[in-house]
Amino acid sequence: MPQAELSAPDPAPWSLPPVYEVSMSHPTYHNLIGGQWLPAVSGKSILNLNPADHTDVVGAFPSSHAEDVALAVAAAKKAFASWRLVPAPKRAEILVRAGLLLQQRKEEYARQMTREMGKVLAETRGDVQEAIDEAFYVAGEGRRLFGVTTPSELPNKFAMSLRMPVGVVGLITPWNFPMAIPSWKLFPALVAGNTCIIKPATGTPLSTYNLVQALVDAGLPPGVVNIVCGSGPSVGMPLVENPGVRAISFTGSSAVGAEVAKRSAAAFKPVSLEMGGKNAQIVLDDANLELALDGALWGGFGTTGQRCTATSRILLQKGIAARFTAEFVARVKKLKVGSGLDESVQVGPQVNASQIETSARYVAIALAEGAKLLTGGHALTEGVYAHGTFFEPTVLGGVAPGMRIAREEVFGPVVSLIEFATFEEAIEIANSIDYGLSTALYTRDVNRAFAAIRDLESGITYINAPTIGAEVHLPFGGVKQTGNGHREGLGAIDFYTTWKAVYVDYSDKLQRAQIDNAE
Repeated sequence: MPQAELSAPDPAPWSLPPVYEVSMSHPTYHNLIGGQWLPAVSGKSILNLNPADHTDVVGAFPSSHAEDVALAVAAAKKAFASWRLVPAPKRAEILVRAGLLLQQRKEEYARQMTREMGKVLAETRGDVQEAIDEAFYVAGEGRRLFGVTTPSELPNKFAMSLRMPVGVVGLITPWNFPMAIPSWKLFPALVAGNTCIIKPATGTPLSTYNLVQALVDAGLPPGVVNIVCGSGPSVGMPLVENPGVRAISFTGSSAVGAEVAKRSAAAFKPVSLEMGGKNAQIVLDDANLELALDGALWGGFGTTGQRCTATSRILLQKGIAARFTAEFVARVKKLKVGSGLDESVQVGPQVNASQIETSARYVAIALAEGAKLLTGGHALTEGVYAHGTFFEPTVLGGVAPGMRIAREEVFGPVVSLIEFATFEEAIEIANSIDYGLSTALYTRDVNRAFAAIRDLESGITYINAPTIGAEVHLPFGGVKQTGNGHREGLGAIDFYTTWKAVYVDYSDKLQRAQIDNAE
């Protein structure tokens, strides 16, 4: 039966964009359910606008609800009966073909992603490339879904374990990596034999459609992957609570992730959570400052700061703090902001007006708490910026570790500078927050590098590299309020499979394990 529509916690990270009646002048997309493209039961759509130019309508996408989710779950359950029986190496061959198609379509898909999400072309090409890499990497898992064999405690008895698919899985993905992150979830789920329902972010659904289209063109059977578009309350939560969905993988805010976890737990449903970050780059006195500056600029303002791994805190040892600050601010002031389709632009728009409001609000909070605005701090609204959602690259100095700007995720082009005296103090500051995703240390001291690797509370640590730049074949995820222990990349197969123990007794007589069999 259709699930009741539920609201996300307040404040709601899943905000519902305006719903419009569809004009035939705009490209119109439907949900993919059971291999068919179907309009939402509501008959309404959500307009997807270019964040650099709101007069550019990327397309109209379904405004779905629980009824649409129920249809997708039924289709996925039907497809699971046959998909689970396809040999894993054959499932993997579809991923290889999809990867090859993504290679052919890379430029087209990257340009479409820049239109709907805003980040610069160099980054959207990288987003598509990450999906390509994930396809080829996960395809190899089709021949590596290993179990184990082990000696039995009884004679003439064989013992082994197998990986089994979970069943129908629900995937809820964010807007900042609208093809890479769906690929992290879809590809391992598929190679393991599961069927999927994916809810793309309302602001960036087209890239997920393009990813799934590559799978369909590569030979994926109908119903194995289903797309249902809509808001979190109207699609995400019904997907979480639908009893036909056996597991949920979620990437988004910690507030919504906590609600997803609670509602999944009530149904004894496994859930993988990848959530927020407040990542620190530590720069010691002995660091290569040019390298550290390069890393800070890229880590802080790549993707307009809209990454869960973005460098939002830069911790500077006092001996180099003044020089680093002056050079960093000078570089930030030179960053070119504009449409990501312009190859000369370095920082694109924020994805929507809500993100602009968040950036502006946190700058105001920081200044009220005593931080100093070194550059930026305002929305850009004049001239070429008039029809988009742009925010100046912003640097705040004089930030203390206890300030909200040093502890809470902004998800925008806002970087805080914090000074420290000793290496031990830097580690303490870096660890003092509720998140633990990515950290970076710049130093020439190998002893301190290894101490940082040991002591920093994060799922990822870089030495002499920025906090962004994860590779698909390593585990991706964090600790504390960043995640619940599961990982994308290496380890994803563990979430999308369940273990079965198998015993084959060829003694032709009753043997009783866990019974004292001594004669």
